Amino acid sequence: MYSMKEDITEQAMPKNMERRQFIQSSCKLCLLGVSGILLAQLPACSPAAFNVVKADITDNKIQLPLELFAKSGFQLVRPKGWYYDIAVTKKTDDTYQALLLQCTHQDNQLTTTGNGYQCSLHGSVFDKDGQVKKGPASKALDSYAVTVLNDHLLINIPKNHP
Repeated sequence: MYSMKEDITEQAMPKNMERRQFIQSSCKLCLLGVSGILLAQLPACSPAAFNVVKADITDNKIQLPLELFAKSGFQLVRPKGWYYDIAVTKKTDDTYQALLLQCTHQDNQLTTTGNGYQCSLHGSVFDKDGQVKKGPASKALDSYAVTVLNDHLLINIPKNHP
């Protein structure tokens, strides 16, 4: 015996499945998009906000052209063969500061946050001058002496670093 209700149910079922699959796919796509946006907001997951200058160490010195600081008063320097970067900042009085981005708590790499540096391992926070703002680190970041010679900045690296 033929029932119109059964015919309608059979026809409606595949459409409901297609609709359900569409809604599930749409939700997954939205979640993926939102996740990507949120991850980009995290300092360690976002594309590098700063260019990294790769440099050689010669006679315990890193030599950088001063013109690097014409556009930005901040440069990340990655010495060849090193695990840690050096943050070099041009101060308002035209002096320079070079900080080793190595957490003084347990030697983890630090991330540049825009107003300082942060350790992703245990959460230590350092200000732009390398001073501890939040532990567990209790010692300031290591800094290197810098000198200006003609049109170059020289970062003096002690023999035992890092």
